Amino acid sequence: MNRVYLLTGGNVGNRQQYLYESSRLIGESCGKIIEHSAIYETAPWGKTDQAAFLNQALELSCLLPATDLMKQLLIIEQTCGRIRAEKYGPRTIDIDILLFNNEIIQSDFLTIPHPQMANRRFVLQPLNEIAAGYLHPVLKKTIAQLLQDCPDKLPVKKFSGI
Repeated sequence: MNRVYLLTGGNVGNRQQYLYESSRLIGESCGKIIEHSAIYETAPWGKTDQAAFLNQALELSCLLPATDLMKQLLIIEQTCGRIRAEKYGPRTIDIDILLFNNEIIQSDFLTIPHPQMANRRFVLQPLNEIAAGYLHPVLKKTIAQLLQDCPDKLPVKKFSGI
């Protein structure tokens, strides 16, 4: 059984509903969601002239190999209306594999651990909630340490709903 950490997020339409729907589809087609963080409202990163995002970290137990999991996650994104129009642009849902066991994978299709996770507070804050002691296999720091050292100072706050 593979232990996987994902980050879901989006800033278009009913953001909360897209998180719920993507989680439901992940649970149906990818494996069992073991734990999930609170939902966080986060400032846009990379392209700042857009609406705030909602993000949530998930711990998943699955049998799929990493490449097959990524293919299934891309299908879920499409099912939820994801359109890839511009880099860092607005989206209904984005699903990233952050960590896959302790594996280090580098291919044209997939890089694990997620190459920018240590530089993004919107990733580390929710991930820290469910995996604070998890040791990053490349950087050899826990998620809690990465969050403490994170250079990104953009606001990340728990979402209280509408």
